[in-house]
Amino acid sequence: MKKTVTAKKLRELTAEELARKERDLRQELLNLRVQQQSGKIENPIRLRTLRREVARIRAVQGERTRAAAGASA
Repeated sequence: MKKTVTAKKLRELTAEELARKERDLRQELLNLRVQQQSGKIENPIRLRTLRREVARIRAVQGERTRAAAGASA
């Protein structure tokens, strides 16, 4: 089972790496949703884990956006 990524580790990534990671997680989430609809999902807990990881990534991206907006104001 994959370990979840902490916000601290996400802050160390570049913007491009964060975007790539979010895209990959969203793709995996879509695949799991399809499996869930067909009744063939092996680990339903992974859905919640992926949603939370995507939320962490979006939070870090938001922090960066707000920091950049604050620095330019």
